[in-house]
Amino acid sequence: MSEKLTPRVRLYLVAFVVFWEMAHLAWEQLNDGIMSHHFLAMKEMPAISNWWGLLLLPILAWFLAGSIQKRIDFQSNGNDSKSQVLASIVVGGIASLIFGILLSFFFTNGNENITSYLFFGMLLLALILPIYRAECLLGFVLGMTFTFGAVLPALIGSIVASLSALVHLYIIPGLGRLWIWSTRKD
Repeated sequence: MSEKLTPRVRLYLVAFVVFWEMAHLAWEQLNDGIMSHHFLAMKEMPAISNWWGLLLLPILAWFLAGSIQKRIDFQSNGNDSKSQVLASIVVGGIASLIFGILLSFFFTNGNENITSYLFFGMLLLALILPIYRAECLLGFVLGMTFTFGAVLPALIGSIVASLSALVHLYIIPGLGRLWIWSTRKD
């Protein structure tokens, strides 16, 4: 069996994401109408309607599914390796989904201390774990969509993912090369 994300699998992922967002918007419509969110929760900042999620989330899912496929192709050498890569993708996506749900849950219930710990903990995790990966961003955004809509979590997730990518793809390898260069015996 091929473990490639065929266009059909990508379409299924996008269909799932569209269903996810339609369920979210239907729930909002039945409970006080479709919400809008202000940047930084400040009324003087522009408000973004949750309707934008119907456009943003499918595009994000399609793009990130392509990124996941490239990672599978690049990292896998054999069938066992592909299984390991796929397992890490599933674990990363589910862990990020749960993290986004927890962050949203504690924010919604007014637990500002736990929300702050989770948010700043996410920044620390970005330094330790490769949360710049596509499955992590998608899981995080989907986990926070019901509370914050799609746009704000996508912006926050993109910033944190960029920080994580900078650390894991450039700073750590650069420090490693610097270490090797400095300990070299001529």
